[in-house]
Amino acid sequence: MEFILPIGILLITFLTVYFLWPVALVRFSRWAGQKINGLQVRYVEHNGYRFCYLSRGKPGLHPSILMLHGFTLDKDLWLITLYFFPKNIHVVCLDLPGHGETSCLPGDRFTTFDQVKRIHQFVECTGLNGKPFHLVGISMGGMIAGVYAAHYPSEVCCLSLLCPVGLRYPTDTDIMKRVKEERKKHDEVPMVPSNTQQGAEFYRIGLYNTYRIPGQIVKGFFQDWLVENNFFKKCFLDVFGDESLYSLQENMSKIRAPTQVIWGKEDKIVDQSGAEVLAKGIPNCQLYLLEKCGHFLPIDCPKQSAQLILDFYTSYMKNKKLA
Repeated sequence: MEFILPIGILLITFLTVYFLWPVALVRFSRWAGQKINGLQVRYVEHNGYRFCYLSRGKPGLHPSILMLHGFTLDKDLWLITLYFFPKNIHVVCLDLPGHGETSCLPGDRFTTFDQVKRIHQFVECTGLNGKPFHLVGISMGGMIAGVYAAHYPSEVCCLSLLCPVGLRYPTDTDIMKRVKEERKKHDEVPMVPSNTQQGAEFYRIGLYNTYRIPGQIVKGFFQDWLVENNFFKKCFLDVFGDESLYSLQENMSKIRAPTQVIWGKEDKIVDQSGAEVLAKGIPNCQLYLLEKCGHFLPIDCPKQSAQLILDFYTSYMKNKKLA
């Protein structure tokens, strides 16, 4: 009987937080995910610019893995994916400029090339380019990763692109049609929700398995996210402006690293037809289309996408030893 009262208090506390303070629940989930995965939050500064990233392990004989998230997301997108990675691989998950805890300065631009330059500063500051690394990127992060590999070929030993933007797709989704139609407007943009309801709807469009994350977690995420709404609008206009809209398409022929492309067949944000464009345009390219998977691969198919990335990484290591 003496345990009933404290258990009741804990239950009431949890339900109160769950229903009244979903933002706190989201922040706790992030913290718990980092701890479970043995990740450390680190910072590095360069010329008044602060980068924030998650890391696990140390650089060694094998290549490190640098992971870049998508537009409006942050380094914690990879938490479920990293659960399936061996603990002995050195992994770095970076908050892209202005996202998460990475800073941005007044007057900063966020075109593909501006972000590539910033990431290169991060790579140099942390010494990550001491030896070639495996570069992984999804959506906007995939576009940036591809252009990075094209411009800094000596630093990237292999490249994983997950449903990247930056291409001329043979077929456009409804969202990408709206992006191209409305990208020069400054009042409302398709990929930047103005409230939690719009955010939840965008989240549902991006997933095939919408049951993966409870509704209150989604609500808490977007309540936290909306604080940066004005920044995301600025970033959107740069990422989908004339300089960046087809930047991956225009640079893919320069990519020399072995490349894998992973795409969800049910992607309603960026059409899977982009996968064939990359397969034809990048030498040494492997293509994987995942069944019952939407745009947010690390949430929809965390184990499968993680295994594909690891198999590709391992394959590179074996080929390197045989060479």
